[in-house]
Amino acid sequence: MTDFLWGASTSPHQVEGNNLNSDWWAQEQAFPQLFERSGDALDSYHRYAEDMKLLADAGLNAYRFGIEWARIEPVEGHISRAELAHYRRMIDAALEAGLTPVVTIQHFTVPAWFKRAGGWLAPEAIDRFRSFVAASTEILADVPYIITINEPNVLALMSLREPMMRAIEDGTFDQNAAAADHSEALARVVPPLAIGDRLIEAHAAAREILRASVSGKVGWSVAGQAFQSTPGNEDRFAEIKYVWEDKFLEASREDDFIGVQAYTSQLIDAVGIVPHVEDPANTLNGWAYRPDALGIAVRNAADVTGGIPALITENGIATADDERRIAYTSEALAHLAEAMAEGIDVRGYLHWSALDNYEWGDWESTFGLIAVDRTTFARHPKPSLGWLGRVARRGVPTSESLAAAR
Repeated sequence: MTDFLWGASTSPHQVEGNNLNSDWWAQEQAFPQLFERSGDALDSYHRYAEDMKLLADAGLNAYRFGIEWARIEPVEGHISRAELAHYRRMIDAALEAGLTPVVTIQHFTVPAWFKRAGGWLAPEAIDRFRSFVAASTEILADVPYIITINEPNVLALMSLREPMMRAIEDGTFDQNAAAADHSEALARVVPPLAIGDRLIEAHAAAREILRASVSGKVGWSVAGQAFQSTPGNEDRFAEIKYVWEDKFLEASREDDFIGVQAYTSQLIDAVGIVPHVEDPANTLNGWAYRPDALGIAVRNAADVTGGIPALITENGIATADDERRIAYTSEALAHLAEAMAEGIDVRGYLHWSALDNYEWGDWESTFGLIAVDRTTFARHPKPSLGWLGRVARRGVPTSESLAAAR
């Protein structure tokens, strides 16, 4: 038996369905040019116990899921006791299934009223988040790992979509120009986005409340960019890495753990981030096939945070070829094993994702260990789920355990 966590991750909006009071639901209805609709999603709001059983039966011992702010506080100041009880039942179901619950408090979505009131940049934003976190503590008291905010660096990046949505509303939207503007923004070093600073403040406020009320470990998850410098552009590399990653890792130095999330890697040249080039090996969402990104990201997280424990909270590949998923994950875990052999403290690996879910605008990017028929909601475990379970049964990841699982 091992204390190392082996599991898979989801987020509420991506799997639950009918998250009617969230900002993302509102966006999906208002901007069909940009987003497919999540709709019923995978109906995991009702079928969570089935999802958990599939993970546990495969041999996994952890499940990361979130609580949905827009359900718990659909109107400012009104806390739904029924929704709190629902998420408490999810925590209990995980524990009963032998899964360590890793609970995310805020995973991209916020209540629509919060967004209308100015979102994270409103003067009252931190107090509003603080109130939600405080209300949630009664169901989180015995949760071993709590993630305050998912990928604050990506959440800050998402704000670049807002001018595009305003242009759609006023009829001046030019899709080609908008795509060019978005790419330019990614490649340009800018002062840290104001929303990033507010998210760091929100994380610190949540950490303080949670540490006063719960027994579990508290941290947040940061999207590891796994950037690499091209020759002669090391200064530019350091600037961009700080803006998009290290700034948020530095804010984790007082946490109990850092959630590391990694999928791919990109180069930095004199201009900025080099876009992914078209290649048959790219994943369904256009990213380069880079399983080594996990090792790069976890090493950088250890370096910047001063070596606080890491929990891999997301890692995976968008592919319809499950053998390719196994190959990618096996390579990623081999790089993780190398980093651990160097002395980096890693407490677990949670695959993204448990299910083929809604990927923030489309249904085509399939990351799941479990396929789902979105008409009947029947679950169909893939070979990759059984493979990861066999890896998990062998304890911490090593080259020997990975080879034996094949």
